[in-house]
Amino acid sequence: MSQILLALQAAGQVLLAAVILGAGLPAMFSLGMRALAYGNGGSAEVEVEAQPHVLGKVLAYICFGVVIIAVMLGISWIVGTGMGYKLSFEHFLPVFRKK
Repeated sequence: MSQILLALQAAGQVLLAAVILGAGLPAMFSLGMRALAYGNGGSAEVEVEAQPHVLGKVLAYICFGVVIIAVMLGISWIVGTGMGYKLSFEHFLPVFRKK
């Protein structure tokens, strides 16, 4: 019975990673695009007479920043693993350590 529970726990972890990375990053990017349209106002939005909003631009840049950081960390992890390094987050900042 414990083998089944371990398998279900592992499947849950894979599902969580797939939702975050597989659907979460594209959703974050689309929210950034929507916030950028809100920030630009005018013809970028549905209403032609809409005024630009600074909050929309700030939210868009935050969303894009999160996506860029996630992509850069993913590429760093892949390259580091291939070169014999391990990516560590011991002190909050990512550091490469020899395996």
